[in-house]
Amino acid sequence: MNQPPPGRVLDLNLHLLDRQVVDTDGLLVCKVDDVELEPGENGALYVTAILVGPRALGRRIGSRLGRWITSIANRQATGPPPRIDMGIVRDIGSAVTLDAHRADLAVAPLEDWVDRYIISRIPGSRHESE
Repeated sequence: MNQPPPGRVLDLNLHLLDRQVVDTDGLLVCKVDDVELEPGENGALYVTAILVGPRALGRRIGSRLGRWITSIANRQATGPPPRIDMGIVRDIGSAVTLDAHRADLAVAPLEDWVDRYIISRIPGSRHESE
């Protein structure tokens, strides 16, 4: 499948937000918590990246709950939320499919750590033979 043509019109709530993101092998990477928008020369907004994690989600939710989520997440990490550039998005369908491997993205450091140091040590886990 080819990347959507430039300027494809998306309904962010319908096509992107809260969708699962899968890598080129079909493995779950994350969910779309928010998006990064930039204005084009014509004044239209273009999605340039998928933002991931509680800092992105908290900003999107807003209100007291969103500020609480963001505040807690900021105590654990610094800098902007992890992002996935739209240049590696292969398809936007029932899930957002990427042209990249999950391990190369580094968008879920806590989940990667748990997978590497806890899940992989459980007998019968998918990593047991690795």
